[in-house]
Order: sequence, then C-alpha cells, then structure tokens
Amino acid sequence: MRSNPRVAGILPLLLTACLLACCQPKKGKAGIRQTPASTQKTRVPACHPDSLMAFVRAQTAFGPRIPNSGSQKACAAYLARQLESCGATVQVQEFESLRWDKVRLKGYNVTAAFFPEKTRRVLLCAHWDSRPYADRDPDPEAARTPIDGANDGASGTAVLLEIARLLRDHTPSVGVDIVLFDLEDSGKPDHERHVQGDEYTWCLGSQHWSENLPYGNRPIYGILLDMVGTERPCFTMEATSMYYAPDIMRKVWEKAALMGHGDIFQNRATGALIDDHLFINDIARIPVIDIIHHDDATESGFFPHWHTRQDNILHVSPSTLKITGDVVLATVFDE
Repeated sequence: MRSNPRVAGILPLLLTACLLACCQPKKGKAGIRQTPASTQKTRVPACHPDSLMAFVRAQTAFGPRIPNSGSQKACAAYLARQLESCGATVQVQEFESLRWDKVRLKGYNVTAAFFPEKTRRVLLCAHWDSRPYADRDPDPEAARTPIDGANDGASGTAVLLEIARLLRDHTPSVGVDIVLFDLEDSGKPDHERHVQGDEYTWCLGSQHWSENLPYGNRPIYGILLDMVGTERPCFTMEATSMYYAPDIMRKVWEKAALMGHGDIFQNRATGALIDDHLFINDIARIPVIDIIHHDDATESGFFPHWHTRQDNILHVSPSTLKITGDVVLATVFDE
C-alpha cells in the first residue's frame, strides 16, 4: 500500500513533527475540562447554519472547481464578489503553476483584508478548488472523474464566507485577512507512480502565495480550515500544526472546550499532514494551524467520502460548519 501523499512520512521535517506531537500528554477523550458556554466573557457573533449551507451550495453549483475550467473562473469571480459585498478590500492573485505532469495550470488565490488599518492581524484561510480525480472512488473507472468537493474544499471556504458576512457588522480588535487558495487539490493522483518530491505537487496556490506575500503587516498567526463539514466531526492536534504553532493550536482547542466542544476538538496527537499550512509555515514563516477532520476508522485517516464522487452536499453537516465557524470567531474576537 502506497502512503498517502498528504500524510506524514514524506518529508523528514514531518517525521520530526510527528515525534514532537506524539510527546504531547493525552488527557482522555476531550482532553480539556469543559466549561459551560455561559461562562465565556467574550461576546462574539454566531454563524448561521442556513447561511453556511448556502455558501457550500453556491460553490458546488458551479460544478467541479478544477483547474483551467469555466467553473474555476466563475467560482473565483463569485468568491471575490461575495467578499467585496462584505466590505473587504479584495484582490485576486492570478498565477500559473505546473501540475505533476508538467501541464500548465491557471490559478486564482482570492484575498480579502478586513480592517486594513489595524496593524495586528490574524490570517484565516481555506482552499476552494476541488479534486480533479476521484482516485479514491470504489469504482476504478471513476479515477479520472472530477468531484464536487463539498467537504474537501467548499466547507472551509463556506465557513470563511460566513465569517466575512459577520465581520461586515462586527469589529474585532484585530484585523482579519481571509485567503482562499486555489490549486490545493491537484496533487499527483493515486493511479500514478509516486516518487520523492511529490508532496510539492499539492497546495500550489499556497506555495505561490507564500512566495509572493502581499502584506505590509504580517499576520501574527493563522488558522487553516479543511474538511470541516463532515457529519461526525473529529478535530485532533495534527502534528505539522503542533510542530510549527503549538501555542496557537492549544489556544484554539482550549477555546473550543470552553464553548462545550471538547468532544470534537480532541486533545490528542495525530500524524502530520501536507496541507496549505505546511507551506505557509515553512515559506512565509507565519505560524498556522490546521483544523481538519481526522477519522480513525478509515485507511486514509480522512472522512469516508474523501476523494470520491460521494463528496457532495448530501454529506455536509450544517451543525459541524457552525461549530467550526463559532470556535474560529471566538478565537479571533478574544484577541
């Protein structure tokens, strides 16, 4: 069995990260003593489940958001318009990158700055593209079929669009930069032979963004959202995050526990992943953590419909989207 190209074991750095994370103490299922949400002192806006699902639906309605397609270009324009309508200063970072097979891809990173006058800033990010290959589908004939990516792509972006909507009328003490990355999910498919260095075929948008930072005031830290719409969520302390930004991860997990979500944000270590946060940390030197679903029951460690044609809106949970968004908002507004 070939190791997943997004899982630890590819980079020596990530092997070290795994060891460091696994040394963290384990404190049972939730890991952190839960306190009723009523004891929180910070008042923050709350995400709306219907709005969140509408943002997922709007993205998937374009069809698979794969490189060099009309759906890709139309969705990028939609994301920019939506963020502009929320009062953000929006830029679309257009770029080109080479796919694993040397095909040239066009990409669109959509960036939005809220309260640009504030020098102390927090980065919130997700990828919005979908996988061009259903290379984990039970039907081998579907291996080259693009997928909706309702959870793997659209879910994290939907949460950030909802946060943007709320920032239109609510002002935290820090500035907020939202970045929606393209070309995260165009990595070499499972049906191709894998070699050392294939990890760099993933996350092309965040690699480009990290090498071409548009900021005057760098964010003090960041939170990446990926696969945050699964029906039975489990967010663990992923090892790449713990290697680069353990204090940020503990801050977010403690906030979640205080809000009564310690059973979902579990204080236990799991393996390192190759996701957008790796390249932001390694290239841009901005400490970023990954809130991403972990599934002990699957061989991949991801949700059951990962990289299959079943990753559609029927398997996205509005309550999970809301919990994720509310925890991120509480973290930002507590700064």
